[in-house]
Formats: sequence, structure tokens, C-alpha cells
Amino acid sequence: MRYRIFAVSLAIVLSACATSPTGRTQFMLVSPDMAIEESRLAYLQTVKELDNSGELIADPALAERVGRITGRLVSAAVETWPHTSNWEWSVALIDEPDTVNAWCMAGGRMAVYSGLVSKLDITDDELAHVMGHEISHAIANHSAEQMSYAIMQGLAVAAIGYETQDQGTALVADMLATVALGLPNSRMAEYEADEIGMDLVIAAGYDPHAGVSLWKKMLASQGSSGSFEFLSTHPNAENRAARLQALADESRTKSPGAPPKPYPVIIIP
Repeated sequence: MRYRIFAVSLAIVLSACATSPTGRTQFMLVSPDMAIEESRLAYLQTVKELDNSGELIADPALAERVGRITGRLVSAAVETWPHTSNWEWSVALIDEPDTVNAWCMAGGRMAVYSGLVSKLDITDDELAHVMGHEISHAIANHSAEQMSYAIMQGLAVAAIGYETQDQGTALVADMLATVALGLPNSRMAEYEADEIGMDLVIAAGYDPHAGVSLWKKMLASQGSSGSFEFLSTHPNAENRAARLQALADESRTKSPGAPPKPYPVIIIP
């Protein structure tokens, strides 16, 4: 039985390869379409809960600002990746003044927390870097990739549990698999989102060097403002400013023309 499980797992691994927008080989058991559908259901549930608890912001000025910035980024994304024009691009504005965070699910469903704007006194160019980075995770199918690793991790735990009949060993294996698979993949995904995000920011007509000021501002503010969720989910935070500086310097040959017309993005107040 253990050899059968190993053979099936090996066959799955060998047949589950894809290529990211940067040319990186990805492990994909879950299709991008499946990840988009699962994300849609999760987003609807999340927004419903936020609405019921009164945590959605009704702020016309913030809605206009976020809609304009993300709209220009989405226009740049659709220009390069036309299939994303079919995505349900939207942003939920969440009233959490102490939370410095933003995210984008598969399929273009986003969220911005009020703390990101208020705590950092964030500029339009800096906010464009945050959202460009998060949109890039969706473009690069990172959600589908993470789901795929989770499935493979489950197969490994099942195999060890069957072989040893020891649930404790299986739990340890689960933790080891998380460290061995999740963290390196997360680091690569973040770097990839930095690279794609920089291209989006430039194509949308924003300052490529604002990403550097953003990360320096976050790191400087962290000591007095507590731990930022955005930093906790983005590995190697101390090295990001230097990496973004290098990407911004390389971008000098990619100077944008006129900012694109903002793509229609639904703002959920």
C-alpha cells in the first residue's frame, strides 16, 4: 500500500506542472478556475460577515481614491493578461483602523483595511504598490498553487499515518510539510509578486520608487505601532526595500506614457 500511495503521489507531482508569468515552474494540482470559484465563495462569505458586523466603510472620498488607483492597475493588468477582463474586480473597504493590510483573492476580489491608509499616511503611489503587489498574486495564480501544496501535504500525511498508524507522527509530518513546502513557496511567491507588481505600477503611471518609501515607512512605523499584519505575511521584510530599489532602478527603461483610464472596479462600502 505504501508503494501504491507513493506511486500515485509521484504521478500527480509529475503531471502537475505549470509556468508562472515570470517563467517559474509551478506545482498545480488545482486549476486557476477552481481557485477563482473557491475564492468567490470565500469572498462573498467574508463580505457578508463584515457587513453584518458593521465593518464596511461608507467613505466616498476613500472609495473614489481606491477605485481610481486599483482601476488604473487593473487596466494595466487587463492589457497584458486579457483573460483577467472576465474577473469580478472589486474592493471591500474594511473599517479596522489598527490593521495595516490589503489582499487580493484569485479572480480579482480585493480588500483594503483603513489602517493601511491612516497609520501610514499613505500616498497614491505607495498605495498603488500595495495593490499592484496583491493583484500580482492573483495574476500569478498563487492561490491555486497554495491549494495544490495543501492537497499534496494531505497526501503525505495520509501516507505516513497509514504506514505508522501513529496520529502524533502524522501531525509532526504535517508541521514539517508546512515548513518545507509553505515557507519557501511563500518567499518565491512574494518575490514574484514584487516583480509583476512593479511592472503593473509602471504601466499604470505610478512612481516605481514609491515601493521603497512604502517599505521603509512600514518598517519605521512598526516599532511604535505594533506588529503589522502586512509585514507578518510578507517574508524577509527587511530586505524588501533593497529588492524593490533594484527593481525600480531596472525600470528606468520602462517609463510609462499617459496613465490608463481606470478599469471599472466595484467598491464595496
